Amino acid sequence: MDEQDHTNTRKQKGAAAEEAAARHLIVEGYHILDRNWRCRSGELDIVACKNNVIVIVEVRSRTGDNTQFGTPAESVNARKINQVRKTAEVYLYYKQVETQDIRFDVMAVNLNKDMTVLKLEHILHAF
Repeated sequence: MDEQDHTNTRKQKGAAAEEAAARHLIVEGYHILDRNWRCRSGELDIVACKNNVIVIVEVRSRTGDNTQFGTPAESVNARKINQVRKTAEVYLYYKQVETQDIRFDVMAVNLNKDMTVLKLEHILHAF
């Protein structure tokens, strides 16, 4: 597999995980406000709302159930948390969102090789 194939596979896995996360949120009664919202400080995977709470969801995925490199949730490190928080600040300012309750969740998705969901864990108030 060359570099391009690896990049495409990574993007496909990310897209499959984000789609599964969005579907899960909708089933749970969330309203999706934005997906893959970008600015100079970074990207927000999913911005949703439920019960007047803005929920910023960081989606992390792994293939299979192999935890050799840690679980998807464990891949959210301090640098990523800071980046998501900064990007969320820009988002809220840009969208002129009045001060509402804001929550940061992590959606940890394990995918099978065929991109179907093996396991999905929604971690509320992750950071």
